[in-house]
Amino acid sequence: MGGHEKAKAKAEQAKGKLKENTGRSVGNESMAAEGRAESSQGALRDAKEKAKGSVRKVGDALKND
Repeated sequence: MGGHEKAKAKAEQAKGKLKENTGRSVGNESMAAEGRAESSQGALRDAKEKAKGSVRKVGDALKND
């Protein structure tokens, strides 16, 4: 997983969690929902990068056989 993409995914997740918690604490459900969506998007980005890394490892292993 590229360091830049990993950091981007983690930052997106953290930003989403912060927005979600802020929305809940001020009673703004719309903001909380936006935060949940951003956090989920970051988690999906993280999963995508992990999958790409796994595919690369398998490809490298097949090349070496």
